[in-house]
Amino acid sequence: MSRIGRMPITVPTGVKVDIGQGGVTVKGPKGELHRSFDPSMSIALKENTLIVSRPSDAREHRCLHGLTRSLLANMVQGVSQGFEKNLEIVGVGYRAEKAGEKLVLRVGLSHTLEVAPPKGVSFAVEGVNKIKVIGIDKEAVGETAANLREMRPPDTYKGKGIRYLGEKVRIKPGKAIGKKK
Repeated sequence: MSRIGRMPITVPTGVKVDIGQGGVTVKGPKGELHRSFDPSMSIALKENTLIVSRPSDAREHRCLHGLTRSLLANMVQGVSQGFEKNLEIVGVGYRAEKAGEKLVLRVGLSHTLEVAPPKGVSFAVEGVNKIKVIGIDKEAVGETAANLREMRPPDTYKGKGIRYLGEKVRIKPGKAIGKKK
């Protein structure tokens, strides 16, 4: 049996879970999420605990078992606590600022980059070089953070660019100038 799939999900107080034919809706203090799951997976709510079970030990059902449980756990955590990804900007003159809902990046290009947040995601800027991507949908938060990093990935020679907070960037040695023989 799947180790992840068989773990129960505890539903915290203030979070309401509705299981229907079309999927599962989770409502909490931070918002509401809805997702459709494979109809072969059975999802049950018993005494503030969500339990996912599979109909057989077929390969497809084993794969879907852990996936369904992980997605449900992320939905419950998202509406109760939320998710955030932290990015940092490294480089002389590189900075970020907020203009309304949009994020304005100055990252060594001839123009500024304006990024509008997708639905359900917001940006926060701390100082001039720290960005927080905040939201209730883990998938949307991670994708938005990856798209921001992609706009100016860390340079392997100088280390300048946008990176995740705490990310280690291996710096390559520059051209070696040696003596001629």
